[in-house]
Amino acid sequence: MSEQIKRLKRELKFKGTIIDFYQDTMEINGDHTVVWDFIKHKGAAAVVPVTADGKILMVRQYRNALDRYTLEIPAGALDAEDEPGRECASRELEEETGYRSENLEWLITLRTTVAFCNERIEVYVAKDLIPSKQHLDEDEFIDLKAYSIEELKEKILTGEIEDAKTVASLMAYAVKYSV
Repeated sequence: MSEQIKRLKRELKFKGTIIDFYQDTMEINGDHTVVWDFIKHKGAAAVVPVTADGKILMVRQYRNALDRYTLEIPAGALDAEDEPGRECASRELEEETGYRSENLEWLITLRTTVAFCNERIEVYVAKDLIPSKQHLDEDEFIDLKAYSIEELKEKILTGEIEDAKTVASLMAYAVKYSV
């Protein structure tokens, strides 16, 4: 069942601010071609911010694709494809929560939708939070609240939290730190 797959052509169909949409013409086993969609994403970073009392800061924000508010860990797109994830995570932590940290530890790397998108999210844990100031983008409206990991696991299991990066990151945090 070893198939030989070769890209014959990649055509840019739409260039966006966050993603670029391509159609790839692929050759399978040298005897037929198929067209696959491909979404190129410059990458992102996210952070699990842990307060001194062990609670996790979460952001509630409106998501246009779902037409509703979601509860998520702070995250954002890299400024450039080669920006280190740690720098992006640090920036997003301060922008969205109003805290910064000199203690960022890598937690997990995620690939969000491998069937058609190359998005990669580096996730970090931030401890020893230092009060700073939120720097929200002009289109960001964020409510910030702290939760225990037990409360967040319950929100995951009841379907209140559905965001994949948030679910994976919180569960990885719970396993790694045995909380």
